[in-house]
Amino acid sequence: MITLYTFGEKFGLPDPSPFCMKAITLLRMAGLDFETAPCDPRKAPKGKGPWLDDNGTIVADTTFIRWHLEARHAIAFDKGLSPAETATAWAFEKMCEEHLYWAVVYERWMLDEHFDNGPRDFFTIVPAPLRPLVIKLARRDIKRNLWGHGIGRHSYAEIQRLAVRDIDSLADFLADKPFLMGDAPCGADASVHGAVSQLLSEQFQTPLLAATRRHANLVAYRDRGLRLWYPEHVAPRA
Repeated sequence: MITLYTFGEKFGLPDPSPFCMKAITLLRMAGLDFETAPCDPRKAPKGKGPWLDDNGTIVADTTFIRWHLEARHAIAFDKGLSPAETATAWAFEKMCEEHLYWAVVYERWMLDEHFDNGPRDFFTIVPAPLRPLVIKLARRDIKRNLWGHGIGRHSYAEIQRLAVRDIDSLADFLADKPFLMGDAPCGADASVHGAVSQLLSEQFQTPLLAATRRHANLVAYRDRGLRLWYPEHVAPRA
């Protein structure tokens, strides 16, 4: 049995983590049966979620999860792509994961309005007397990670400018294609769709939400992926 450890539905999303969404999407792309279980980062092999238990084989980090699925289950996520197309897909995937992702983290964790409207809810399991201290330490760690990455050294206006460039580039490249590289989804769509879904969460009324909503093709791409990979999350049409 395959078990994927995720955070579960939150913020109007299948999962508040784009990486958990990526892993779920990869498994559904692959057509593999799996179950989900609650993710406790304190017990995670690399201290973060998601991670996979494939009949006793533990795999952490979504890129390694993808490679594991390709190797063990003979899945060809990039079937039909040329080497140049595969390279382009990889570049967009990593733009979303290693650059755009951190702008979203900054908005949700460093800005009090959005933290109070979202991530603060993660700490309700902490006993009330300890909660303020635990929250303070967690936000301090996030701030340190943002600083170490580099994006946390910028002003919020500068972070927005960088993120909007990513969003515009993604929209321009997607153009009128159904998926990132054409008519059929590829492995990178699992990551890109997760990123776009996070940006379009109505829970967080931010400049990045507005910047993403300006692109009708990104909204349609989000909706298309939800219908394909998360039909249980799509409201029935009247």
